[in-house]
Amino acid sequence: MQPGIDDLLRLARGAGDILLAHFDRPLKIDHKGAVDLVTEADRQSEDYLLAEIRRAWPEHSILAEESGQQDGTSDSAWLIDPLDGTTNFAHGLPIFSVSIAFADAQGVQLGVVCDPTRAEAFWAARGQGAWLGQRQLHVSDVRDLVNSLLVTGFPYDRAANPDNNLDYFNHIMLRCRGIRRLGSAALDLAYVAAGRMDGFWEIRLQPWDVAAGMLIAQEAGAVVTRLHGEPDVLRRPCSVLAANPALHPLLLNEMLRVREQRAQP
Repeated sequence: MQPGIDDLLRLARGAGDILLAHFDRPLKIDHKGAVDLVTEADRQSEDYLLAEIRRAWPEHSILAEESGQQDGTSDSAWLIDPLDGTTNFAHGLPIFSVSIAFADAQGVQLGVVCDPTRAEAFWAARGQGAWLGQRQLHVSDVRDLVNSLLVTGFPYDRAANPDNNLDYFNHIMLRCRGIRRLGSAALDLAYVAAGRMDGFWEIRLQPWDVAAGMLIAQEAGAVVTRLHGEPDVLRRPCSVLAANPALHPLLLNEMLRVREQRAQP
């Protein structure tokens, strides 16, 4: 028996309730890297999701941010981020989400991105559109870069790794209306789906960061590729370029220009 979108919505809201119970309160915070955090809220949210999935679908595999890959006996798989936006969460900034995707041998079929602080649950089922509650979502109709509002993010090791998105950011910033950095890739993609942002790009992500948001954006009409136009977004390390059909080729052209400049001696 496969899950339905109502199952994913229930799980995401349950995990969101756990996050809200910890939000803006003293937290136990550990470091996975110099600026890469994990909190007790991450772990409790993930423990809840793992327990619920194992109970109802024990044969499914799970790929989760904190516990990694847990293989099952079927082609069905869950990709979960129990708290996307941990740095925001740890600082009391109410911009974070729970991201849950379900995939089978044909790819991602269901996706939910839940923002518990705003009680917003973005969701999509393949071939059935993208939705915020009962409202169907559509990407924006902005057709040129100069009028676009974009969103991006940066890898945690940006100080030590030159592949840190700063060159793309500096190039695009001079050619658009503005760029935001919200701190949750899952929400960034959901906001592209909702037309709140016109485009999103980011590099060196993980499948659990983008699987649900990718489906939601696609079902809302976005073109979603890797940064330089390749189709296999979930191949590690993931990169994403998502925008409406008019804007995507313009952004892609700029990304390719930056890549060419980087390749010059």
